[in-house]
Amino acid sequence: MTGAVITEEYRRVQRELHESNPDYGVASVGFAPLLADLLAKIGARTLLDYGAGKGRLGQELARLLPGRIAVDHYDPARPQWAKVPVPNDFVACIDVLEHIEPDLLDNVLDDLARVTRRHGFFTVHTGAAMKVLPDGRNAHLIQQPARWWLSKLLDRFDLLVFNRTESGFWVLVAPLDPSNKGTP
Repeated sequence: MTGAVITEEYRRVQRELHESNPDYGVASVGFAPLLADLLAKIGARTLLDYGAGKGRLGQELARLLPGRIAVDHYDPARPQWAKVPVPNDFVACIDVLEHIEPDLLDNVLDDLARVTRRHGFFTVHTGAAMKVLPDGRNAHLIQQPARWWLSKLLDRFDLLVFNRTESGFWVLVAPLDPSNKGTP
C-alpha cells in the first residue's frame, strides 16, 4: 500500500455508521446491472470491491452472474475486509471517493492505481450527501466538480469511458501505460 488510506478516528466513525445504519454503504447495488454487463463484455472473472461497505455489490453480482464472477472485498472500516488488498484485474470503487478524508485522497487514488491491473469502474457523487457525520460534517467530505476529479484520475489512469449521472459521474479506466506516466 502506498500510504495511509484512513485515519483511526475516521475508521471508527465509518465502522459505527456501518453498524448503526442498515442503508449506509449500499449504493453500489444500483450500479450492479451496469457492472455485470461490463464484466461480461470484457470477460472478467474476478473483481475487487474497493470500499465494499456491506458487501452488497458482491451479493448482487453473484445473483446477476451466477458462478461467473469471484468478488474480493476491501473496506478499511470493516474488520473482516480490512486486509490490504492485492491487485485484481477489475476493481470497482462505487460511492467511496467522495467519502475519503481530503488529506488522504491521493493515497487512496494511488492505492487504486496499485490494485487495478486491467480495468477500474469508479463512481463519484459530486455534491452533498443527505447523511451527516456525528461531528456535523457532511458525509461527502469532498464535494468537487467532475473536472477536478478527472484531473486526479487522469494522473493515474487512462480514461476509457466517462458518463455523467444525476448526482455525479462514473468512469471506466485502465492503468496508465508505464511509459506514459507523467505525460499529458
